[in-house]
Amino acid sequence: MKSKYGAYCGKIVKIDLTTKEITDYPFSDKERELFLGGKIMAAKIIYDNIKTKIDPLSPENMIVIATGPLNACGAPCSSRFDTSTISPLTGLYTSSNCGGNFGMGLKRAGYDAIIITGKAEEHTYLYITDDKIEFKNADFLWGMKTQEAQEAIPEKGDKFVIGPAGENLVRYACVISNERAAGRGGVGAVFGSKNLKGLVVYGTKSPEVYDKKKFDKVNKIWTTRLRNHPLTGAQVPALGTAGLVTPMHAKNLLATNNYRSGKYEHFEDVNGETLAEKYLVRNTGCTSCPIRCARVVKVEGKEVKGPEVETVGLFGPNIMNHDMQAILDWNYYMDDLGMDTISCGNTISFAMELNEKGMWKNGLEFGKIDNIAQTLDDIAHRRGIGDELAEGSRILSQKYGGAEFAMNVKGLELAAYEPRGAVGQGLGYAVGNRGGCHLNGGYLVVVEGLGLNANPYTTHGKAELCITFQDLMEAASAGGSCLFTTYAFFPQPWVAKPNGLFTKIINKFITEVGFVLRVVLRIPTVLAINLPHMLPHPKAIGAATGMKYTFGKFIRMGERGYNLERLIDLNLGLNPLEDDKLPGRLTDELQILNNPKSKVPLEKLRANYYRARFWSKDGKPTKKLIRRLKLEK
Repeated sequence: MKSKYGAYCGKIVKIDLTTKEITDYPFSDKERELFLGGKIMAAKIIYDNIKTKIDPLSPENMIVIATGPLNACGAPCSSRFDTSTISPLTGLYTSSNCGGNFGMGLKRAGYDAIIITGKAEEHTYLYITDDKIEFKNADFLWGMKTQEAQEAIPEKGDKFVIGPAGENLVRYACVISNERAAGRGGVGAVFGSKNLKGLVVYGTKSPEVYDKKKFDKVNKIWTTRLRNHPLTGAQVPALGTAGLVTPMHAKNLLATNNYRSGKYEHFEDVNGETLAEKYLVRNTGCTSCPIRCARVVKVEGKEVKGPEVETVGLFGPNIMNHDMQAILDWNYYMDDLGMDTISCGNTISFAMELNEKGMWKNGLEFGKIDNIAQTLDDIAHRRGIGDELAEGSRILSQKYGGAEFAMNVKGLELAAYEPRGAVGQGLGYAVGNRGGCHLNGGYLVVVEGLGLNANPYTTHGKAELCITFQDLMEAASAGGSCLFTTYAFFPQPWVAKPNGLFTKIINKFITEVGFVLRVVLRIPTVLAINLPHMLPHPKAIGAATGMKYTFGKFIRMGERGYNLERLIDLNLGLNPLEDDKLPGRLTDELQILNNPKSKVPLEKLRANYYRARFWSKDGKPTKKLIRRLKLEK
């Protein structure tokens, strides 16, 4: 359905792999106003089509690959696209964000989103161009790793493929575009279950923005701000996300020994400084990105993408390993096999502790790394113990026990931030719609020690801050922006001088603003303002589309998306009081002896969160809220 708004292609198609039927999918301009694009557009499509619990690996499941209005329009850090489905790891809704060029290629081919349903009779890949969509036989690609497969596909264009892990239905398999991963929730296994090796897109169209002069002006200011901000212009380009390892260790946030500790004795061997000094070849980054956070390193003489902090933490301190070159090798190997490094690392550390406790003799040991590479290959091909490791930590715990130290929420393994050193981050893990995700959970750790230094143990104000950050990042992702652009939401003086008087005052009082936020964000005049120097996204979206976008409308759209995800999960069988929880290690065991605050007081945090979200006491959006967010059917 052609859109009156700029920056949209106005076309969404549904591709049935079973029948090879291709049909237009209607999505009105009213829906674009409410759900914008990306993961929120995808959530709306899935909400309208999947109403009850399904087997995620059955033909009933659907994959929605969606772009945002800023994709391919020239905004900074705007190459991100979203892949959404029902997760084989959790049984719930999952959305996986990815960089690379594929999203921009899809937009240039003339599509805002594509919906994939059914199951192909033969191994298949899709070739999508300006004029048509073709079903191609993928027998010659089956069994190939992700880099080899992308090189072997003869058609020109941007590729998005699975590796052996996806083909063999590893529950945390990912999909790779160039070297970028749609990593979380097992999207790659859903591709494999549909006999879909991947997609190639090639387009020659350029989306037209509504007000190019205004859009270019906003983007120029935005790019300058990102380059001048202490986080996006200095810290992240210099050290990448691995630069967080040192402050994580210092503040008891570095998952170590399967989250038994927040500190690691040999952290300096695997921190961002060591990566930069000894292993970095150069920086790189996604198309249109001025931040350039990605690391280029060498593996077996080949220049490849380096690891993010999650991989460093979970294949370093969390398995008691301080061999950085090994981490670089494994990171590349997992990308090539097509596996999520976060879920894989956590599942391996859980198996190590099971082995240590005599609950499952599997040969995996903390500090022993000579069998890790073989284990990764065994997981991807479901050989030996790899067949069981491919199921993830939750299913393993159901068979062997140890649920209290199986570090997942709702089946999705946690990121590398140890939440007993940042209890607001623990809340985010617990209530996150896709499971133990630091981003969907609100990434409150950035306030509790990795940007600001608010009291990491207090429950006061954490629910409201968590909600605000969740909604902001939800909205930024829907627009097509990298979530690193939200780092600049923090004014420069707050992070440039962490020991300055002004920053100390902010740290002391930021948790006091929770109630104020809850009230202020309900006032219509506040909703009409814009904060272009802190959050340029609404002005950029407004100039690109012609919609009247303000800060308030932007954050309300994020709130709408977050609640929509919750409604999908409830349809799929989510029981919030049973499922919005953390492993017992984090709620019952002290991280630091003689510090009674060093565990996550989840019951109180969760009750505060439900109340601040305007949900019922049992964690469900109320009918009044559903009406206010215009989510009623």
